[in-house]
Amino acid sequence: MTPPPISTPAPLRTALSVNVNKVALVRNTRHLGIPSVTRAAQLCLEAGAQGITIHPRPDGRHIRSEDVYALAELLKAWPEAEFNIEGNPTQNLMDFIREVRPHQATFVPDSEDQFTSDHGWSFPQDAARLAPLVAECRTLGVRVSLFMDPVPEQMQAVKDLGADRIELYTEPYAAAWGTPEQSAQLQRYTQTAQAALALGLGLNAGHDLNRDNLSAFVAAVPGLLEVSIGHAFIADALELGYTDTVRAYQRCIDQGMQERRLLHP
Repeated sequence: MTPPPISTPAPLRTALSVNVNKVALVRNTRHLGIPSVTRAAQLCLEAGAQGITIHPRPDGRHIRSEDVYALAELLKAWPEAEFNIEGNPTQNLMDFIREVRPHQATFVPDSEDQFTSDHGWSFPQDAARLAPLVAECRTLGVRVSLFMDPVPEQMQAVKDLGADRIELYTEPYAAAWGTPEQSAQLQRYTQTAQAALALGLGLNAGHDLNRDNLSAFVAAVPGLLEVSIGHAFIADALELGYTDTVRAYQRCIDQGMQERRLLHP
């Protein structure tokens, strides 16, 4: 019997989850243990981030298994914060999910040697291998989000699979920022969000969102529960520090929420 959907209460605003992979990437270039991944996460949470995201790849090129367990322990002191572990569930992700039981598992269709995520799942092609893994996470009480391209027609398949949310892959939007294609790209995300919401799916987004393009995305895309930001966030933190960077991104979200209320009173 399929477990009932894991409830997602509607938030007052879009949440910020900080991806700390790049902190681990810098640390791994030496054997000194710095910069500290857990310290980075703590500073971000203290500054007001609502969650921490990690993507432990099989080659351990950034987040390592010990980071997963250390962050899980850290987040016990932050019960209101979300722990989101993302990755390909056919590789090493499920072992972490079973042991740590994070709040959210984001399934991403990366190959083992992939440089970075560059596409979402496709249905019906991927349905058979994902179905038992989605069901297992749900049985463990872990919310499941599927990394998806902005294709409205794919949302019914996500719903049928039993996932709780989608994470919109936003690189095409980011790449179109400031070009004549920007409006058309944003419309794709808006339409996909509307299709997802109509089916009762929660909505996350991530990949190449930054301080320039975030507010417009938050304003235009309805029902956006969470954004996960890593590369741009850490790049900004090198100049501003973790605390001021969290605050800067929260201001972007607040601006987007304000613009959304004006657009959709």
